[in-house]
Amino acid sequence: MSDTASRPTLEAVAARAGVSRATVSRVVNGSDGVREPLAERVRQAVEELGYVPNQAARSLVTRRHDAVAVVIAEPEARVFADPFFALQLRGISQELTAHDSQLVLLLTEGRGDHTRVGRYLAGGHVDGALVFSLHLDDPLPGLIRRAGVPTVFGGRPGWSDDADGIVYVDSDNRGGAREAVRHLVGLGRTRVAHISGPLDQTSAADRLDGYRDVMADADPRLVAESDFTHAGGERAMRELLDRCPDLDAVFAANDLTASGALRVLRERGLRVPEDVAVAGFDDMLPVAEQTEPPLTTVRQDIEEMGRLMARLLLRGLDRRGPGPRTGGQDAPDGPDGPSGIVLPTTLVRRASA
Repeated sequence: MSDTASRPTLEAVAARAGVSRATVSRVVNGSDGVREPLAERVRQAVEELGYVPNQAARSLVTRRHDAVAVVIAEPEARVFADPFFALQLRGISQELTAHDSQLVLLLTEGRGDHTRVGRYLAGGHVDGALVFSLHLDDPLPGLIRRAGVPTVFGGRPGWSDDADGIVYVDSDNRGGAREAVRHLVGLGRTRVAHISGPLDQTSAADRLDGYRDVMADADPRLVAESDFTHAGGERAMRELLDRCPDLDAVFAANDLTASGALRVLRERGLRVPEDVAVAGFDDMLPVAEQTEPPLTTVRQDIEEMGRLMARLLLRGLDRRGPGPRTGGQDAPDGPDGPSGIVLPTTLVRRASA
């Protein structure tokens, strides 16, 4: 006998509980209208028999797949090398697991992958999408809008002037950067450099703005654009030292960039923080506490960002109910204009500054 044939059926659960098949179906699918004593008998019968609902059949009733796509607009090598993504995915996974929903991870290695992702989302395989690490010229938001998939974005939406209905979660990137640079200035540093992230991402642009809020009159040569990676931090630090050998502090746009900068400073024989003070952004403990010296950095709650993204999406899906989807992007809360949660940041002082 096949595994499929030996599985307990809806009818078997109904017989064990002494109720109708329709009652079992309502309880299993989470519908209202079943008195609690009956619902409890059904749940007990489900447990005793080891009944597992047929997901395809259940989806026909609930119009839910209990699956959420997590779209990261970065290549695989970047995603698996940067602890930021692991932390955000952990927050998302914890929230989805608590609501018995599956995580489907989609990465974009190149431009051709955007069409593939858009086609997958439009195919009705998932209930919604969580999207982050977007770049300003990224076609994904438009593809997602056309797919009609409820979506929550990670990061301030900067890719479109038409932000109606966009729901997002972000950190106070500009305020956190301001606090870090003010700290460096408060140490008496006057030649504060900045290694930015890729400026086609709103987080990097906001952190650069925070730097400029404090260092409005700084020499433009004290800013070098990087890519949020350790190797990029090394390249940018060498560039800055060649251009401005008298710099006395560096604010790096993230911890990986800062770790690369610290390595180059050691290679050049410069002491940290005596000769050059260094601050980062993220407070990813596997990086910040393992640098030499330990890194002063701006803490953002990366896991909580992931949890909130998932929570907002699931809450919006619950409000939508099982009815048919409408055309265009249906944001979870259906606001007029963008609706965002911006989490606070905190400066964590360690030995590097």
